[in-house]
Amino acid sequence: MNNKVVLAFSGGLDTSFCVPYLTNEKNLEVHTVMVNTGGFSAEEESEIRKRALSLGAKTHTTINAVETYYEKGIKYLIFGNILKNSTYPLSVSSERVFQAIEVLKLVKKLGAANVAHGSTGAGNDQVRFDIVFNILAPEVNIIAPIRELQITRKEEIEYLQQHGFNFSWEKSKYSINQGIWGTSIGGVETLKSHTYLPEEAYPSKKVKDGKMLVKIGFEKGEPVSIDGQKLSPIDLIYRLRDIASPYGIGRDTHVGDTIIGIKGRVGFEAAAPLIIIKAHHLLEKHILTKSQLYWKEQLSNWYGQFMHEAQYLDPLMRNIEAFLDDTQKNVTGEVLVELMPYHFNVLACESKYDMMSVGEYGEKSTSLTGDDIVGFTKVLANPLKMYYTVNKEEEI
Repeated sequence: MNNKVVLAFSGGLDTSFCVPYLTNEKNLEVHTVMVNTGGFSAEEESEIRKRALSLGAKTHTTINAVETYYEKGIKYLIFGNILKNSTYPLSVSSERVFQAIEVLKLVKKLGAANVAHGSTGAGNDQVRFDIVFNILAPEVNIIAPIRELQITRKEEIEYLQQHGFNFSWEKSKYSINQGIWGTSIGGVETLKSHTYLPEEAYPSKKVKDGKMLVKIGFEKGEPVSIDGQKLSPIDLIYRLRDIASPYGIGRDTHVGDTIIGIKGRVGFEAAAPLIIIKAHHLLEKHILTKSQLYWKEQLSNWYGQFMHEAQYLDPLMRNIEAFLDDTQKNVTGEVLVELMPYHFNVLACESKYDMMSVGEYGEKSTSLTGDDIVGFTKVLANPLKMYYTVNKEEEI
């Protein structure tokens, strides 16, 4: 056992407390790592590095994992049209496993005997980090100072001040976690069922009125263009966020069951994810068969549940991903979306794979006759006709 510890570091109060605590109280050599999954600018990355080193970290590493996060996570959330409880696009919960995997890469590179995170003992993130560490590096000791000490924010600040660190720690009224796939917002209003987040809670302010049309292009299920301009999926997500967020689009509150078995509630804003998922789903409804849509929804719900509950490493996830990949081979086309204050409408789509282009829907069908339908209906009714013939006494 050596005295090296790799600390997942965000620069916030909890992880800042962990650096001197692990150094002074645990006698460990602290190596911090910040894994960016789309929530930090280059300037913010630089400030986080400065803070880590000033707190006493021996080294600080910055890892940009946005590409990995998209290719191995977000892409399948799009393919699956995944909205947890028909609401939440897993904006932050889907990031943690990829962050934990990257942290472990540094652990192994440095040969550290310990890994640490700043999660409390109250939420999901502690499980998400711990489970990845336990599965992929069972020989490494896990340290979670905030959880172990059950320390308050006030006590953390006092400890830092006693050790000469007088950073500004004014407590924000709201807890904000931002990434490429959306932003979560927690506050006193989300702790109860009868209160709701006010306008001021949302980082993206509503500043635009009127309406705007946007056309989103997809190739094999992936978003690749806006109004005809080709973009990488990652650049498109950022561009669409910048276009739609000023309308106040993408706000909602997610209520669900936490991994540790209690009900949880969090606000979020995710303009780009919600628009992309709804646009993608419309395109699929025109292109995929009834059976494909049905079974895809069942497997996608499982995929979203497993992602949310830190089961990403289960081989079942690779099996579902293979299925999702195969369903997307013809999901290519453009979708027209109307933006307006606090709302958007998915209006129409165009695709060479659109099955409505070869079918007829309306007053008259050219592929079937009335006599065909009469015979078809008799065949369809026959099993239940037999049932009710035998069970005449059953009330309807």
